[in-house]
Amino acid sequence: MHELSVALEICRMVEERLPLGRTRDVRRVGVIVGDDAGLEPANLSFCLDALLLQPPFGSGHTVVTMCPGDTLRVDYFEVDDDNPDD
Repeated sequence: MHELSVALEICRMVEERLPLGRTRDVRRVGVIVGDDAGLEPANLSFCLDALLLQPPFGSGHTVVTMCPGDTLRVDYFEVDDDNPDD
C-alpha cells in the first residue's frame, strides 16, 4: 500500500518541524492531493488518521483537499496551544 509509506513520511515531516514533546498536540494535518498524484485520497486519509492516533501523536486527524494535477503536499498542521480564543 503506497499510501501508507506516504502517510509515514508526512508524519515524519510534521514530527520534524515540532519542538520535542509537542507531537501529542497535533490536531489536524492538511494535505493537498492532485487527481493525478497516483494516490487514493481515501486510503491516504485512512492511513494518516491511523498513524495520528498512535504515539508519538495521539489525537490528530487528516483533512485532504483535492486539486487538479499531480500535486502532493502537506498544506498545514494545527497544534493545540491551549488558547481558548483560537
